[in-house]
Amino acid sequence: MRAFLGLLGVVVLIVAGLMAFNFINVDQTQRAALPQVKVEGGQAPKFDVEVGKVEVGTVNRSVEVPAIKVERPAGQ
Repeated sequence: MRAFLGLLGVVVLIVAGLMAFNFINVDQTQRAALPQVKVEGGQAPKFDVEVGKVEVGTVNRSVEVPAIKVERPAGQ
């Protein structure tokens, strides 16, 4: 399998190189078209959904924060 993928990679690189140097030229001669599709009737599904209630608010609180003291070394 690994040899097959390696061979496929080499072939892709060769084809890309040939296309880059215009040894292979691909021109589109006919435009593509989607098939005509006729749709009649039908109905979209209905859903009855119940969701939870979310309330967002703020509360003022006092929080004790530790104090940090940094001292330089005596030599600097």
